[in-house]
Amino acid sequence: MSQVTIKDLEVLNCEYGKNTIKFLRLHKEGKKQFVKEVEVCAHLRLTSPQEYLEGNNSLVIPTDTIKNIVLVLAKKNGISSLEQFAIDICNHFMTTFCQVAYVKAYVQEVPWQRLHEDGVPHIHSFICVPDGIRFCEAEQCRNGPLIVFAGIKDLKLMKTTQSGFEGFYKNEHTTLPERHDRILCGEFFCKWSYGECKDFDFNCIWKKIRECILEAFAGPPDCGEYSPSYQKTVNCIQMLVLSRVPQVQVIEVVLNNTFYNVVDMKNLGLTNDKEVLVPVETPYGSCTCTLGRKTFFEAQSQMLRDERRCQFGLAAAQGN
Repeated sequence: MSQVTIKDLEVLNCEYGKNTIKFLRLHKEGKKQFVKEVEVCAHLRLTSPQEYLEGNNSLVIPTDTIKNIVLVLAKKNGISSLEQFAIDICNHFMTTFCQVAYVKAYVQEVPWQRLHEDGVPHIHSFICVPDGIRFCEAEQCRNGPLIVFAGIKDLKLMKTTQSGFEGFYKNEHTTLPERHDRILCGEFFCKWSYGECKDFDFNCIWKKIRECILEAFAGPPDCGEYSPSYQKTVNCIQMLVLSRVPQVQVIEVVLNNTFYNVVDMKNLGLTNDKEVLVPVETPYGSCTCTLGRKTFFEAQSQMLRDERRCQFGLAAAQGN
């Protein structure tokens, strides 16, 4: 058997970085204080994979240095929005280090909200409210555009009626009965792309998209809106976001559902009219869809092909 050498192979991807950089950024305006607690992951791809192929570390920026840079940027620039902080990280590595070919920054936020007492906002006290975790990603290839993604995850929603599942395909293995009135409960992961980075009000847009998600899921507050399937609920969310938020070009939604079984209480001499139910957490169903504007895909098709080559094609670097 002939021995394989590096000349017979191609490096598709090699990157490294620092994960789970956690810190709290405190900002003061007079007596009033503001907090941003975040977790950051920052990854780099260098112009040459020589550290992998040759053990030559001369171009490698240590991950401890990456961590320190993230903390220094938080100190100097603050965190006006997660997206802007991720952009700051990308800009710093691209403008400071000529050996960096690609940088990606992921930032997620701990959901602290200002505490209110009798409707009055407290000047320095906060409560952690787990009603969805905000996150973002920014990535850039050298000589390429800065691409920004944002999203919300771990958002758990429920509606107790106005949901069903009927008319599905059946065969000899089907045991699931049709239902026209069931609980719809699930945990959402939503991620959207702004395309090429522009001067957006990221905080305002994120709040608007979250409102769209809640509205599309629940429907009008006095009557709701019927959902024939989890898949259709996902589509309604995407359609509302793309209709109301023109800055969003592509949106991905993942819905992992929690099923509830009605407890049979006949042996206890009781009739349970869908009043007591138990959750079935595993196994669980999951559906996902990515929806985007055709005009965006048409305009970006060539750029995306070039970006993939930048991210995964390091043959030219190997030849140097």
